[in-house]
Amino acid sequence: MGPIETDNPELILILGGARAGKSAYAEQLVTDYGPRALYVATAEVRDDEMRSRIQAHRARRPPHWTTLEAPRDVGAALLSLKPAADAILLDCLTLLVTNLVLAHAGDGEMVAPEVEEAADAAVTAEVHALLNAQSQLGLPMVVVSNEVGLGLVPPYPLGRLYRDVLGRANQHLAAAADRVYLLVAGLPMTLKGE
Repeated sequence: MGPIETDNPELILILGGARAGKSAYAEQLVTDYGPRALYVATAEVRDDEMRSRIQAHRARRPPHWTTLEAPRDVGAALLSLKPAADAILLDCLTLLVTNLVLAHAGDGEMVAPEVEEAADAAVTAEVHALLNAQSQLGLPMVVVSNEVGLGLVPPYPLGRLYRDVLGRANQHLAAAADRVYLLVAGLPMTLKGE
């Protein structure tokens, strides 16, 4: 299949649970735009398990893809890089939101209302900056994110804050997206678009 040609940059959101096949599906989709992909990695190494996951993702990517490691301020990083790419793959919004929430709330059990507001505002600003950067660069973008609202209510305030903030960020991106897919057991279900 040849590269997709559009006047406006397409935005695709891939949602799903853990180990649902989101990243592999997103990597497949981004190749439809051409061979030059910019992979935006948002993970921060916090422990050995995360280090192993990051290494597995790196090993799976084609060697000719460019990687931008940006755990925060992704929009600004994209604009300063001005990538020579056919498309952008952001993997993942889930960890980007984690980084922002922890930067504001820390990892304590109690979360003051002003901390909740600051974390929510930071994530909203990040999503706006990301969409603005995509528009300015004129590149299609595929964003991977977890759907965390289908399980149990987290038993602690930080978990509830995280679930709520990520849920709102997913809603914002889904509203702006041309296509939205939900991955379940490796199978994509179309929620919006084609």
